[in-house]
Amino acid sequence: MTRTPPPSASLDALVTERIDGIGPMLDALPTTDLVRLMNDGDAAVAGAVRQQTPALAAAVDAVAARMASGGRLIYAGAGTSGRLGILDASEIPPTFGALPGQVVGLIAGGPRAVTDAVEAAEDNPELGRADVDALDAGALDTVVGIASSGRTPYVLGAVRRAAELGCLTVGLSCNAGAPLSAAVDIPLEVVVGEEIVRGSTRLRAGTATKMVLNTLSTLVMVRLGKTYGSLMVDVQATNDKLRQRAVRIVTTATGADERTARRVLEAAGWHAKTAIAMVALDCDRDTARAALAAASDRLGSVMEGH
Repeated sequence: MTRTPPPSASLDALVTERIDGIGPMLDALPTTDLVRLMNDGDAAVAGAVRQQTPALAAAVDAVAARMASGGRLIYAGAGTSGRLGILDASEIPPTFGALPGQVVGLIAGGPRAVTDAVEAAEDNPELGRADVDALDAGALDTVVGIASSGRTPYVLGAVRRAAELGCLTVGLSCNAGAPLSAAVDIPLEVVVGEEIVRGSTRLRAGTATKMVLNTLSTLVMVRLGKTYGSLMVDVQATNDKLRQRAVRIVTTATGADERTARRVLEAAGWHAKTAIAMVALDCDRDTARAALAAASDRLGSVMEGH
């Protein structure tokens, strides 16, 4: 059943929607002033994200624990929020070698909404519930609802259904006291203030969302052993640039020369983590992979035991 959206008057209390006078006459300002105005607003975003450090750290640890047992990280959003979730989800496999489907992005309106606005879809909480059901979500999964307003019906439907299924739920909004926060296990409220173009939450709120998702997914991957030092040792070397990066990763981690690194990478199927273990243990690919498996795929443990 489609729920009628709340009255527009309820938007008045949202800082992301605030219209307190007409604001600066943007079209009358010199372009350099406009750039500074935008940049000043963006400069405040990092501080707002930092204020959520305890909650964000709790989310990282909780998500990582579930993913280590086979769970998934699922983002659910509408409009800009949904697109940013899909962007983050799509970048995790090539960067960290995550399996397809480990990080998933849902958007109100489905795949078409990634490139074309399907605005009405966000008003239906049942669509959010159905999208979570379609993934057969369960207790090992985490559903992160993303809504700058903190009140988007599609997102609320998704996290509420996820909670019913036993998932961990996280809510990311840019308003304090958001309904989304009350509906989840871990609320993240990054209050960035009003937008330079009033109500256009693709701006500061979008920047804040990207920062939080970067932090969440990257640090979850770190906790899962997808890095060694600060090296992305599970990178998928699928083009020339990434193969060159893999060579640099192996030479940095092992001290091997570039020729040796390239030779071992070729034997390792261009998997940097395996190649590093091969060099460190002076062994073949199968032995290196067995050592990594015994160490829960954590290269640091293999290197420490060497």
